[in-house]
Amino acid sequence: MASNVPRVVIATLGMDQHENGAIAVQRMLMESQMVTSYLGVLNTPGVVAAHAEEFEADVIGISCHSWEYLTLVPELIGLLQTRNFDCPVVIGGSIITPADAESMLAKGVDDVFDATASQDQIVNSIRDLVIRKRNA
Repeated sequence: MASNVPRVVIATLGMDQHENGAIAVQRMLMESQMVTSYLGVLNTPGVVAAHAEEFEADVIGISCHSWEYLTLVPELIGLLQTRNFDCPVVIGGSIITPADAESMLAKGVDDVFDATASQDQIVNSIRDLVIRKRNA
């Protein structure tokens, strides 16, 4: 993609159907001049990986409100590696514990946002990840 505008895919994995936070983050990123694609709920890691590659995403954001993310996010990261599609993955949600955040970071997640994350923290992290990806 020849644009300097960050491109972000937002999705929820597995059976998690809580989407208010994902929609709010999508709007926040759009208002911060980013192009977003919201896949909604009930996605598989394969669907998210394929869409991110097709969309030419700079970052993938996964909304987490059930503990399925502990297995599905590492699967997503593995699929991105298999596809040779280098795309940072961030996760956010109200149920993420500090121990789970550490575990996810150790498994390749690039940033974790719990319920206390501010808009500035999220937007700045996404922008930093985009810059890092594009400069790699």
